[in-house]
Amino acid sequence: MYRAIAKNKRNTVFIILLFLVIIGGLGYFASWYFGDPSITIITLVIAIAYAVFQYFAASSQALSLSGAVQIQKADNPRLYRIVENLSITTGMPMPKVYIINDPAPNAFATGRDPEHASVAATTGLLELMTDAELEGVMAHEIGHVQNYDIRVSMIVFGLVVAVGLISDIALRFTLFGGNRNNNNGGNPIMLIVGLAALIIAPLVATVVQAAVSRQREYLADATGSLTTRHPDALASALEKLAAYSRPMRKQNTTMAHMWISDPTKPGIMDKLFSTHPPIAERVKRLGEIGRTF
Repeated sequence: MYRAIAKNKRNTVFIILLFLVIIGGLGYFASWYFGDPSITIITLVIAIAYAVFQYFAASSQALSLSGAVQIQKADNPRLYRIVENLSITTGMPMPKVYIINDPAPNAFATGRDPEHASVAATTGLLELMTDAELEGVMAHEIGHVQNYDIRVSMIVFGLVVAVGLISDIALRFTLFGGNRNNNNGGNPIMLIVGLAALIIAPLVATVVQAAVSRQREYLADATGSLTTRHPDALASALEKLAAYSRPMRKQNTTMAHMWISDPTKPGIMDKLFSTHPPIAERVKRLGEIGRTF
């Protein structure tokens, strides 16, 4: 488990470097095209500043976007005690607990570290799950906190948005703003490569985000199972999520990767960039984990 946490911390650094290379490349093309070397530096500074802002603000944004309402033990003793017991079992600080008034069964965790974490569950999840299944789901979410997945998720989210924003602005200026370096387009090959990069960069960033998120889900499943020693309960909960899944009332694609089950009901093309691995594969892996206990 400690190796997994250390790996996630290393992955955070690698992911940041990867996105900085992508963003730096976009800035370099803009600098070449407009004849202003300072654009590269400005682009990197803006991207880093935005990522830092998201690091501290994304948690409250996600809770607000989902319509989550914080509760205390008296408001919902069942959910609160399950989270409280899991926190004691794992030796982690008690996260803030939220409920979302939505019939779609789902849950997510957010926060930048275990000391600033929150977990949320929908009313649909509470109604659908048995106590053991609900414990499995919340153990999965606590697993995200344990493994520092929530930190990786927020940093990746901030950088993906930054890449998309910078690419969009640069592409619009390139296509409609005219060439500012007055060299009749300069090297046409460089121009073609740059335009292709502006279009492809957001797709690459999204693919990286999806790949990271899928591995996070597998790891959180394993972590939650080790905590409860009952992987079959989480497997049963996942099967119910697959059977009774429905779109969330407040859908937001920017935080779709945070939920235990994709809340947007993606189409065929969207599944190519899905942030969630197939539930059948997750259930299969949980079965393998159960046989090792």
